[in-house]
Amino acid sequence: MNPKLKRTVQSVLAAMVSASQKTGVGRYIHDQIVNGAMSQAAEVHYSGISLKLSIPNIIGDLRAKTFATKEPETLEWIDAMPEGSTLWDIGANAGLYSVYAAKRRHCRVWAFEPSVFNLEMLARNIFLNHLEDLICIVPLALSDSLGASQMRMTTTEWGGAESSFGHELFLDGHRLRETFRFQTIGMTMVDVVEKLEVPPPEFIKIDVDGIEPLILEAGASILRDVKGLLVETNDDFPSETGRITSTLSDAGLVLHQKRHSEMFEDHPAWGRIYNQIWIRP
Repeated sequence: MNPKLKRTVQSVLAAMVSASQKTGVGRYIHDQIVNGAMSQAAEVHYSGISLKLSIPNIIGDLRAKTFATKEPETLEWIDAMPEGSTLWDIGANAGLYSVYAAKRRHCRVWAFEPSVFNLEMLARNIFLNHLEDLICIVPLALSDSLGASQMRMTTTEWGGAESSFGHELFLDGHRLRETFRFQTIGMTMVDVVEKLEVPPPEFIKIDVDGIEPLILEAGASILRDVKGLLVETNDDFPSETGRITSTLSDAGLVLHQKRHSEMFEDHPAWGRIYNQIWIRP
């Protein structure tokens, strides 16, 4: 949708909602619409596995429809994990890959997601797939230090991405276009193991839109025992990609693949974003 038209539609709908909220009947109808949206789910079939995914909005619906095509390299990476592996999903969002790893490979997953808007979808996806015993939600940000800082977000939509904790830089090195923020707690990977007594990861998936180098550098001692890692990188931000390469190489990991979906190949922005898959030789 044209951005200008989208803003106009949003303004009109916001005015209509505001007006309807002034009556008891209007508030009741509004509540039913919101609750009805959150109860919507889609069934996805991939590689012999069936998943139920929450689709409260267009973003959720799109994630369900592109489950097999958006990040095929991530699905293949998960498929190759040993049964029962311990996976840290850092930047879990709505938990699609957490759910798939738990259901496909019976992984014990620790899903790190600080966005208050994504946590409900994440919890619903875990519940819809009966994976409460395999996936633990950690509603905290991972960072390079222990303490409170600002969680800056570009959207408040369920399932939205492009946010940053403690820093204003986005994945491409430019300042994040903030529309919402709140203060929360951040921890290093070392803090998570030592203070929360979370089992160290055998595998790590990290996609946090820009502060990956900080998280990895602060967790260097954890990385020394990791068997494999998948990290999102941007070729337009070579200084940060170089830091990631240095940290993972120092941990004894070797770059195995650098891939993205064919659907992003000619995209003006996403065409430079890749998933790097690192293994321990």
